[in-house]
Amino acid sequence: MKIYGLIGYPLEHSFSGKYFAKKFDKENIKNCEYRLFPLENIQEFEELKRQEIAGLNVTIPYKEKIIPYLDELDEHAQAIGAVNVIQFKNGKTKGYNSDYHGFKDSLLNFLPKEFRSKALILGTGGASKAIKQVLKDLSIPFKVVSRKEGFDFTYKEINDKPEILAGFHLIINTTPLGTYPKVEEKPNLPFKVLTENHYFYDLVYNPSETAFMKAGKKQGAKTINGLEMLVGQAEKSWEIWNKK
Repeated sequence: MKIYGLIGYPLEHSFSGKYFAKKFDKENIKNCEYRLFPLENIQEFEELKRQEIAGLNVTIPYKEKIIPYLDELDEHAQAIGAVNVIQFKNGKTKGYNSDYHGFKDSLLNFLPKEFRSKALILGTGGASKAIKQVLKDLSIPFKVVSRKEGFDFTYKEINDKPEILAGFHLIINTTPLGTYPKVEEKPNLPFKVLTENHYFYDLVYNPSETAFMKAGKKQGAKTINGLEMLVGQAEKSWEIWNKK
């Protein structure tokens, strides 16, 4: 039996567990199982990797913290500074970032080919790092918004000067705000300055239409949730684990 799984904490609302269970059943993949490994502390990974593991996904809050525990990093993961896939091969662990691939493919499907504006990234966690790398590679200029000082903008600055928001036509939420069950939450933005020329990408996928997306849609913005990205990154994970 090949054991795959997900590490993070908490893991009550895992996409990956359900996705791979369905995949194994639908594609008649035998002798494979996908398990959830909620680790309260990243140091518990040392014990886990002594088990017979075929491959792991990594989620909040360990996408960055896992790096010192790995033997090697793929070049994308190295550049991004975050890992969400671990390959186990010949007694060694190697970190990859399939969020990059999942987001890039989904974003290209979402944006019009003639898109020539700037992006605003909401949030500074592990997921935002993959998003930054994609935007760099697609030559889309971007700025980062955080609750804390030290980044391009704080939410207070954007609310004090709403015209800032109006100038960024792609707005990407990488925070967990609005995730079930706290579905009424959303980033604190002056949504009224938005227009039909704005594109809202929310990495949250549950609920399928978040409060952030609803606020954008109300102003005419185009919206998408994170499901397509998640499917893309999951399939890339499977490809990485089964590389020869």
